[in-house]
Amino acid sequence: MYSFRNDYSEGAHPQVLQALTDTNLEQTCGYALDPRCDEARETIRRVCAAPEADIHFLAGGTQTNLLVIAAFLRPYEAVIAPFTAHISLHEAGAIEATGHKVCTVDTPDGKLTPAMVAAVADAHTDEFMVRPRMVYIADATELGTIYTRAELTALRRCCDERGLFLCLDGARLGSALTAPGNDLTLPELAALTDAFYIGGTKNGALFGEALVLPRPIEHFRWHMKQRGATLAKGRLLGIQFQTLLADGLYFDIARHANDMALRLRDGVAALGYDFPVPSPTNQQFPVLPNAVIEKLEAMGYAFEPERVIDGAHTCVRFVTSWATPQTAVDRFLQDLAAY
Repeated sequence: MYSFRNDYSEGAHPQVLQALTDTNLEQTCGYALDPRCDEARETIRRVCAAPEADIHFLAGGTQTNLLVIAAFLRPYEAVIAPFTAHISLHEAGAIEATGHKVCTVDTPDGKLTPAMVAAVADAHTDEFMVRPRMVYIADATELGTIYTRAELTALRRCCDERGLFLCLDGARLGSALTAPGNDLTLPELAALTDAFYIGGTKNGALFGEALVLPRPIEHFRWHMKQRGATLAKGRLLGIQFQTLLADGLYFDIARHANDMALRLRDGVAALGYDFPVPSPTNQQFPVLPNAVIEKLEAMGYAFEPERVIDGAHTCVRFVTSWATPQTAVDRFLQDLAAY
């Protein structure tokens, strides 16, 4: 019937495809050193109010995460992250493969607090242990939750006090910044973090992430090239981000994804199902009876199991995207109500 499995099942937003088509026969230099990428960089600096920021275009989130961590850290330094973080659970040990341990923290909502960071930092005392040097968070988190300005400011203060870098995974940044209750902006992210990225793969681009380094890192492009991240046809990334960000399309379509998720959430909740972790973004996590899950899957609906609750119930993940039609949400709610 419809897939709620992820927010990248579809291709690209039509305006992005049109921009790629319109520029298809242009000849430019490669490796994101072309005028199209330069234009996109200037747009990103403008919307982030970060005129000195270094901007790099990368193909995907895992690649971006491992590059940032490898570039910032010495071989004996480690990353502090929630246990649910993408770098912990869903990247096949990519961070460890670069030589850096991920020190994970169990969190109820996918977010880190200064106290959690301090506890990990204090537990590593000498040269016989790795040295925590970076805090790595996501907004939105893997549980759909978001950071407030006060929470991110507190983490920044904690990092400054302990000499830690603060980096933010923005794979679903569009959903976070357009979520009800959000009070963070792109300029504030640029002011409060050492690195963050604007995710395109999960919000209307064919592929790609735009990494923002408010304070440039020397020789970052060397890190990119060594790890196969310097795309020959780099202009394809610049064109996409210019289209998404120049006139606010990025936020319009992220808001639609959130609206569809909240419509789904409210409809499921009205049927009496629980949501262990409240999410204001495009990922929703209801607990459903296993028998109902089997019936929905037999009808053709696709979604992901999140965790087993007990022998008869599972918490599942529903994800909406910029392309999710309201009719698909409403049809799903009608079918769920039948059980």
